[in-house]
Amino acid sequence: MAATFFLKGVAIGFSIAAPVGPIGLLCIRRSLAEGAVTGLVVGLGAATADAAYGAVAGFGLTAVSVFLVGHRFWLGLLGGLFLCYLGVRTFFSKPADTPAAVQTSNLAAAYASTFVLTLANPATILSFVAVFAGMGLSAAANIWSAGVLVGGVFCGSALWWLLLSQGVARFRSRVTPAWMIRINQFSGLILFAFGLWAISR
Repeated sequence: MAATFFLKGVAIGFSIAAPVGPIGLLCIRRSLAEGAVTGLVVGLGAATADAAYGAVAGFGLTAVSVFLVGHRFWLGLLGGLFLCYLGVRTFFSKPADTPAAVQTSNLAAAYASTFVLTLANPATILSFVAVFAGMGLSAAANIWSAGVLVGGVFCGSALWWLLLSQGVARFRSRVTPAWMIRINQFSGLILFAFGLWAISR
């Protein structure tokens, strides 16, 4: 039974993480600019937030869910403004002349910012509730089953970010500074557009 819950959690986490949105775009750009480790850490921040929302759905924390949905305007506004800021900063950022050294402080900031940004999208909890209900998991059999399910969600989401960051980083050596400028500009515009969309909802 535990293995079944875990595998279902992996499937849910992977499927919710896979669509390329603003977090996926950040992971791709930072994997190209700073390497696979930074890209993976960005993804792990999102995976942790996914697991947190999975816990809300899996453990049936109704009060938390109602609070998040009830305040989604302000959460969306803050998340949207942050995305607009990231978009502008990304658009005007210049590619480094030498590969960036991996620093613990940079990794911590990458993880924390992505975690907060993902949490600022309360629509994610609605996705988890819908998927859990569709798979008959809206109320796990017990706390142990719910915990195993949430662990599976984290592992599934983390697996997607691992595959994405490693895959993108393989092309890092082939990307010239001129291409990185274009990638930064394109990424910045898309992130800014995602921010405006989040604010306007």
